[in-house]
Amino acid sequence: MAQLTGKTVIVTGSSRGVGADTAQILAAEGANVVVNYRSKAPRAAKIVTSIEEAGGKAIAVQADVTNTADLQNLVQTAVDTYGSLDYLVLNASGGMESGMGEDYAMRLNRDAQLELARLAAQKMPAGGRIVFVTSHQAHFIREVQTMAEYQPVAESKRAGEDALVAEIPALAQKGISLVIVSADMIEGTVTATLLNRLHPGAIEARRETAGKLYTVNEFAHEVAKMVTAEVESGHVELVGGARGFID
Repeated sequence: MAQLTGKTVIVTGSSRGVGADTAQILAAEGANVVVNYRSKAPRAAKIVTSIEEAGGKAIAVQADVTNTADLQNLVQTAVDTYGSLDYLVLNASGGMESGMGEDYAMRLNRDAQLELARLAAQKMPAGGRIVFVTSHQAHFIREVQTMAEYQPVAESKRAGEDALVAEIPALAQKGISLVIVSADMIEGTVTATLLNRLHPGAIEARRETAGKLYTVNEFAHEVAKMVTAEVESGHVELVGGARGFID
């Protein structure tokens, strides 16, 4: 990842979990990192401080990715601060929250992802890349049933993936590639913990089927690798394989 030195990357939903670790990994490789958060400013500030104490460069930018004005500000702040926007990691997701409206999962996991990708592409140079982070439960939702509580998230994230894939020709005209990174349940994430609480033994069952479930940090390293991996646009990286989904 030597080519990250001096490059700028936005990582959405990066005040905690996979996004936070991905941001720190990319910063350690020389990238200027824009840490995006929706509402937890102190938490995002901690990630920025951690990056800076390690010798990296980062800023925190508040943006609800379902809000167009916030997205525009997120992209413009990255360019204004560092002079460029080279990579975008679409990590933010959700849909299991209460009180957000029936269409929230689709607005967040499909509409917002596509809108931000388009806004970022307007600023990115040829050679830029967009990385979409998803799960096997979402990527394979049409072939393999998931838990009822996760169904809206899975369906909306797959819809978001499809919308981004359909955007590949337009991105290619600008010299920008798209890569999808998918993993099984991730040990230690809020979603996995909640699903395991609703369905005791769910994590252990997936672990037995998959053979191994990645930790937050292990998966973050795989996401970071895909930022500069030599793969074709449209490549789907199935982290750890996909036992139980494709066999």
